[in-house]
Amino acid sequence: MVIKQSFSNKVRDYVKYRPTYPSDAIDYLYDVVKLDEQSTVADIGAGTGKLSELLVGRGTTVIAVEPNLEMRVASEQILGHEPHFHAVEGSAESTGLSNDSVDFIVCAQAFHWFDRSATQLEFKRILKENGKVILVWNTRQTNGTPFLEGLEQLLLNYGMNYAEVNHKNISENELLSFFKENTMEKSVFKIEQLFDFEGLCGRVMSSSYTPMPEHPNYDPLIEQLRKLFNRYEKNGKVTFIYETELFWGEI
Repeated sequence: MVIKQSFSNKVRDYVKYRPTYPSDAIDYLYDVVKLDEQSTVADIGAGTGKLSELLVGRGTTVIAVEPNLEMRVASEQILGHEPHFHAVEGSAESTGLSNDSVDFIVCAQAFHWFDRSATQLEFKRILKENGKVILVWNTRQTNGTPFLEGLEQLLLNYGMNYAEVNHKNISENELLSFFKENTMEKSVFKIEQLFDFEGLCGRVMSSSYTPMPEHPNYDPLIEQLRKLFNRYEKNGKVTFIYETELFWGEI
């Protein structure tokens, strides 16, 4: 499966350079969505466990379902010592979890990869009665500063299938149709990252759509990235700005 292997060569950069999730977004999950220490959460498409780590840190039991071996191993290296963390091989469409076994499902940076019809059936199967699904994205802002606008143009020019894997291809109306009628809620939070040039390269390379060094687009991408960095850095750093979009409800 292409999706299953999309991040195999990018795990190190993903762990080191991808953002975490804002503390106020995690507070929202506990204060409003009502996760707690008694909850069992399935983190579907858990990747290296960036969201799982924050939930386990609150005492919540997390079953991290991830099809990619390298990412799953990375999550176990980071969180394997935590008694409330369990990583399993599986996908959104076939989690391998038992019927009615989880209180909540979270999908962070992942839902755009899934077959929505098959996923909806599987989620209904594994959720307990009145269980909730939570979809989260750190959405990198593509305008608002010359640096962000320049970076977006570089990714459009040199990225591999960039438009196709961008989660914005899923409209809010499509998300509404995934949830039970009149149950979807949305909240938006903010987070930023500061990068030197090494960090900028690592962050860009952590994405599935960026070319690897053997690809002809790689060298021109890095060359233009250096020029962009030199043009807009302040005190040796550039700023990534994200909106953390959080959608949740019943299905």
